[in-house]
This record gives sequence, C-alpha cells and structure tokens, in this order.
Amino acid sequence: MIHLDGKSLTLAEVERVVFGGEAVAAAPEALVGVSASAELVEKIVSESRPVYGINTGFGKMSTQTIPKGKLKELQINLLRSHSAGVGEPLPDAAARAALLFRLNSLLMGRSGVRPILIEYLTRFLNEGVIPVIPSKGSVGSSGDLAPLAHMALLVIGEGEAKWNDLILTGAELLAKLDLKPLELAPKEGLALINGTQIMLAVGFMAWRKAHILMDNALMIASMGLEAAGGHTAALDERLQDCHPHPGHREAAKRVRDWVHGSGLVNHSPDVQDAYSLRCIPQVLGSCIDSLDFVQDKIEIEMNSTTDNPLLFVETGEAISGGNFHGEAMALAFEQLCMALSEMGNFSERRTALLLDRPDLPLFLVEEGGLNSGLMIVQYTAAALVSENKILSHPAVVDSIPTSAGKEDHNSLGSISARKAYEIAKNVEYILAIELLTASQAISFRVTSMISPRIKNVYDRLRAEIPPVTEDRVIHHDICRLRDLIASYDLISD
Repeated sequence: MIHLDGKSLTLAEVERVVFGGEAVAAAPEALVGVSASAELVEKIVSESRPVYGINTGFGKMSTQTIPKGKLKELQINLLRSHSAGVGEPLPDAAARAALLFRLNSLLMGRSGVRPILIEYLTRFLNEGVIPVIPSKGSVGSSGDLAPLAHMALLVIGEGEAKWNDLILTGAELLAKLDLKPLELAPKEGLALINGTQIMLAVGFMAWRKAHILMDNALMIASMGLEAAGGHTAALDERLQDCHPHPGHREAAKRVRDWVHGSGLVNHSPDVQDAYSLRCIPQVLGSCIDSLDFVQDKIEIEMNSTTDNPLLFVETGEAISGGNFHGEAMALAFEQLCMALSEMGNFSERRTALLLDRPDLPLFLVEEGGLNSGLMIVQYTAAALVSENKILSHPAVVDSIPTSAGKEDHNSLGSISARKAYEIAKNVEYILAIELLTASQAISFRVTSMISPRIKNVYDRLRAEIPPVTEDRVIHHDICRLRDLIASYDLISD
C-alpha cells in the first residue's frame, strides 16, 4: 500500500502502481488539507466572492458571473464541453499514470475538492480502471483540458473506461463498482481537468522506455566494440576525468564493465576507431545526462499542484496563476526527443559500420551475392532514424492562441510528450537491428574470446535467434529482439 500526500511520490512507487497494480490510499494528513480547502470554497461561495472557476465562466468568459443556483451545473457543463479530444486512446499504462498523477496532485490540498472525490479516484485506481482518453486535443496550457475531461467524466457516470477486459460506459462502471454518479461541488470539475497530468503520464512512459533503452544501448554498443575489435583506450577513466560530465563517466565505466575480460577488443589495425565506437562515452553519456534532467523534471511535476486557482487556507485566499502551463515539461520532453533520436542515430552508424568492415563478410553473410544477408536491415534503421529527425522538430517553439486570445501562449507539451513516446518506440527497433547486426558480426569471431558478460547475453540471444547463414525473413528476428530489449530480458540478472 502506497500512501499519497501530494508531495512525496517516487518513480519507484509509480512503477509499482502503474505496472504492478499496487494499491494506494490517501495519507490521513493530506485529507485534512483536502477538507480544509473544500471548506474554503464553500466559504467563498457563501460570501459571493468572485473567484475564477468557482463562480465565474472559464477562459475568455471569466468575466461572466454564475449565480449560486447554477454552480453545480457549471462544473458538469465544463466536463462535457471540454471532452473534445480525438485520436487513438492513450496506452493503458499512460492512462493509469495520469489517474495516479491527478489524484496525487489533488492531495496537496490546494485544489478545493472534497474527500469524496478523492475516494472515487482512489477506488478507480485500486480497481484497475483504465479511463479511455483520446490522445489528441491538448495544447499543453490551461492544463491538458480535453483529455483530462474525458478521464473526469467517469466520476459523473459518463465517458468510457476499460475494466476487467470490458469496455464500459461511465454509468456501467459506477454500477459495477457500486458507486453513484458524483454530484460535483463548485470548483471540482475545474480541479479535475486543470493540470499537466496527461503530458506528464505520456512523457513518463517515454522516459521509462528511454531508461530501459539506455541500459540496452550500452550493452549493444559494447558487443559492437568487441565485434569490431575496437580499442578500449577511449574508455580510459583518465580521459573522462579531463572532461568530467557525469554521464560520460558513467557510460565509459559501464562499457568497460561489459567488455572486461574480452580477448576480442584492441585488435583493429586502425589506431583510432570511428566515432560511433570511440565516442560512446561522449554521445551516450550525454544522453544519460539528458535522461537525468528529464527525470528531475518528472519528479517535480508529479509532486506539484498544477490547478488554477489554488486555495490557501492559511490566508483564506484563492490565487490565480499559471501552474497549469506545461512549459517546463514541454522543454524537458523536447530534450528527451533529442536524446532518444541521438541514441538511434548513433546505433544506426554502428550497424552500418559492422556491415561494411574489411575483416568481416560484406553484409555479414557467406555466399554474398546469392545472399543479401543483413543489407536491408540498415535501410530499416535509416528509415526509422529519418522519421525520428522529423519527430524531433520541437513543438514547444510553436504556440497557437486559444480561448479567443485570452490564452495567448500555449506550451504544446502534450505533443512533445507524444513525440518522445513515438521516437522511443522507433529506437527500440533501431537497437534491435543493431543487436541483430552486432551478434551476427561477433559470430564470425572466436566466441570463446567474448567478454564473460557479453558472452552471457550472446548465449541467451542465440537460444532465441540463430545466426543468419542464408537469407530468411528477418522481420521476425527484429521483432523478437525488440521485445527482448523492451522487456529488459537480455540484460536482467
């Protein structure tokens, strides 16, 4: 059981909830703050004090005062009108992460919702409910309004969700859970949709893939270094001390660990390897530093309140601001796009290098000409790399006004996150192609001379996929290797 308080959620706990199904509960002290903020909303309403989103219209219509008798209707109308998303639904894990992040944000006690709303969201998460959330429609400011509105509809018995392999309407879901549609109090509809949790959830998924890919990329690059007989001098710790970026040091050390005990390295007749081998610490190490930066931003964002306005019980104030603006996450996820793309670019270059080495058969197959070997896998990698370059064009440098110009600058961070996720999926295949190539190349060497750690991976790989001795349909090999990379199976102890 993980106790949520709005400020101390860890990535390890997110993993356990989203992928392991661990239950959550609201921390008692957090519920005290939640109740207090809801009482402040009641006080504001009773005093007829004009506060955005509580008793006013939204966006450009914030000058419109809403009478007390219409405040509950205002919140329902908000969810319905803002449920304008389109596109394929978010991946199931991303939808669960969004639900978790929204719940945690509300538990900071600054959003003015009642404990009963917390109970509904907690129940959804613990029962394995997966909101059906269209992936497109957010401009990344004023929160991820459209997609979050689709998620919030479930509370009032509308929208759709997956539950126990069924697709249910919101009304059917609540009936299955023995819950009634919740009558929203003032501010609660806005509190459910005014935040960055969709871009955060999708970006988290992309970062998680990138983290797994990095571990695999270092291993695969190490295998390629052995297959090429490359030099280990470039991994020397003294070199990294002269250029002390943390990621460079880490990448060099991890590759040194992978090739330790190898009898294949340091046999290339060229005294300096190509950059795709020699600069592994600098390129992949810089990607490590980028992933660390993105991780820091994710950890801050998932323990933040990104609603508007925020309630401060200490002074009785409701303060309007811009915490919903996704600029911080947009910039972080654009960096993630670039880091992932560079991982793919770098990988494709090593694939090409191994396919055209003078000391190995051309395209790594005997009877070349009759057999094309791995010639075409590099085409596929090149196509994916090129697609990633297009996806790496930053969405965040664009902006398009909304709400009749009231919201005149938007982050488009949800697009940044989705791009990063798509690039990560492409890099899974690019690395699978490099692994196929590196393992094929190393099969032409004396395999007893492979480093012990790489030999362990190589043997596990060969139990699944035999060497290419003559042309065969290679698609299946690439897909199987992609699955092994994505699941961490090849390098898990």
